Amino acid sequence: MSLASLVSITPETHGLEIDLAYATADNITGQPIYRQAHCLLLAQAEAALRRAVNIARQAGCTLRIFDAYRPPQAQQALWNFLPDARYVADPRQGSNHSRGTAVDLTLIDTDGQALDMGTGFDDMTLASAHFHDGLPQAIQRNRLLLLGIMNAAGFAHISSEWWHYELPGSRTALPLIEDGAGHTLRLM
Repeated sequence: MSLASLVSITPETHGLEIDLAYATADNITGQPIYRQAHCLLLAQAEAALRRAVNIARQAGCTLRIFDAYRPPQAQQALWNFLPDARYVADPRQGSNHSRGTAVDLTLIDTDGQALDMGTGFDDMTLASAHFHDGLPQAIQRNRLLLLGIMNAAGFAHISSEWWHYELPGSRTALPLIEDGAGHTLRLM
């Protein structure tokens, strides 16, 4: 597969917000990983995302995407920074982000404010787990709302990150999508 097989996700075409953390210094590495902000997904994941947008809208919310397709080189940069398979997929196995089938996101309310999820995106701690004990009920409710929306749209979650959703089975069914020379999605 190539980058040409990915669908561009924009606020105008999808009715959501995009705040790609790895195109900024506001991520776990403290520096931009992407030179340009491109939000891309494989067609199957893009279709599921459209369903999630509609379901979120029914709940009075909008989705805000932090990351989607991630070139394998970016996955390697994250692994070099945090080689912990609980939070960053080992590049030797590949990330579903690098298959174009995973998305990191949250919910925002009608005022454009992110719902309180108890931790920030990329907070690689035990408190980021979906069902972490000891979080206030309001935070648990917000996480469960996001989980319900994304599961109803066809995504699966991973237990360690409340923000990460992916198409089920994509790790074994789909290859990594390389960011070949000459493409506009480049690393810093």
